[in-house]
Parts: sequence; C-alpha cells; structure tokens
Amino acid sequence: MDENDGAAVRIPPPLVYLGAVILGIVAHAYIAPLPVALSTGLRHSMAMAIAIPGLVLMGGAVGLFRRTGQKPAPWTPTPEIISTGVYRITRNPMYVGMALLQIAIGIGLGNWWIVMLVPVALAVVHITAVRHEERYLEQKFADAYRRYKTAVRRWL
Repeated sequence: MDENDGAAVRIPPPLVYLGAVILGIVAHAYIAPLPVALSTGLRHSMAMAIAIPGLVLMGGAVGLFRRTGQKPAPWTPTPEIISTGVYRITRNPMYVGMALLQIAIGIGLGNWWIVMLVPVALAVVHITAVRHEERYLEQKFADAYRRYKTAVRRWL
C-alpha cells in the first residue's frame, strides 16, 4: 500500500471539537456566562442521554474499523468502504458522535457557549476533514463511493 495513500486531513477532528469546548469554557468565564438554566440533576441526565448515542456512534465506527483492519485516522489509507453498522446511518458517525459529546459536555457543565459552538466545530471539520476524505474516497473507489454517497447522508 502506498504510504502517501490517505485523505489530506491535516487537523485531527477530535482537536477541533476539543478546541470548541475549550473556547466555550473561556467565553463562559471571560466574555459572558450563558448558563443552562436547569437543575444539576436534569442537566446531567440530559447530558448522559445525549452522550450515550454519541459514544455508540463512535464506538460502532471504531469497532468496524478494527474488524476490517483499518485505522480510524482519516489521513491513513482506506482499503475498503465501510457501509455496514453505523455507516448505514451516517457517512461520518465519529464526527456526529463527537458533536453529540460536545453538546452533552455543554449541557452537563451548564454552558450554552459550548453547545452553540457545535455548528462551528462541524463547519471546521467539514472544511478541514470531510471534504478531503470525500475527495480521496471518490478518487480511490469511484462509482462504488458515489453509490454509497447517494444511499447514506453525510451527517444524519
């Protein structure tokens, strides 16, 4: 396998979501607090209810990668298109899962800034990762990937 084979992703997507969480914490502390006006118990329950599907999506994707002998890092070679399991629901289950975790963290911490930065994180991931991954997969797998793209939504 060609060691240069892989999508031209330069920023690890988990760092984008982590950066958004940190930016939300900083904005909450130094710009203006935007608290989630719910009891701690309700906030934590809601956070868990959102985090669990996120973890399921991410865990399901990583599990499929491992079973097929692939690495989940988007800049590594992709020997085959995975279109089973969570990849029947979304073409990007790890990124959707990370977005759900970011929402859960924001609600759990009582910080609307973190939640409001989810669309920003998704846009950055789209520009820095998803576009490159889709271009790579379409070049490598041609019609097979185009059929998959028409059958499964990018996000949800």
